[in-house]
Amino acid sequence: MSSFIRPSIDDVVFRDVDGRVIDYGDRWQGSPPEDTYSVDTHPERFAPLHTVAEALIAHLRDTYEVEIDEGAEVADDLVRPAFHDVVRAVRIRPADETCASVTLVLTAYPGVYMHAGLLHDFHYPICGCDACDSTWQAEADELERHVFAVVAGHYRETVERTRDPWMEYAFTFPDGAASGRSRARDLPAERLAAARPVLDRLPGGWAPWPHSSSAS
Repeated sequence: MSSFIRPSIDDVVFRDVDGRVIDYGDRWQGSPPEDTYSVDTHPERFAPLHTVAEALIAHLRDTYEVEIDEGAEVADDLVRPAFHDVVRAVRIRPADETCASVTLVLTAYPGVYMHAGLLHDFHYPICGCDACDSTWQAEADELERHVFAVVAGHYRETVERTRDPWMEYAFTFPDGAASGRSRARDLPAERLAAARPVLDRLPGGWAPWPHSSSAS
């Protein structure tokens, strides 16, 4: 179990155009109204995700045997560039090469992208539109679950050996699992070629991160 403790973050009240408090995460009973799709009224509600990401970076640095790379160029780890300006990009590389690295990219939206391992990106939020009605707390829960699944060695990436292969990822959590797949042809050929031999040596998935001797 992780010793990470999420920082205390004050709740902020957001209101609609009529001055009513918006109860994000519990707005719609049934399908959202059509005019709420592609509308993002208060993206600033996701600002606490930056605080959570900063705390995760510090925790991983202090707890595990890792190297830290930071700079705008680190955002190039993302399979696809961020949609918004990059505020901070940090790569956390375990000393053991059989462990998946994690790159956290904080954007001006504000949101967070995570690149895990070699071939997959994850977004928090995936979509911040009014119809999706997500909250920063729910997105932070997902970010933390994903990060600590990687750290625990409960993350796996695979690429099919077929003419038009799919690439897949899988997380295992204490209370379940999550997975996804996409066409490998959407990646640059050289990136896929570099990833294949590494993943072939990890049929059981990425290994758990080693703890720092100073943290034990």
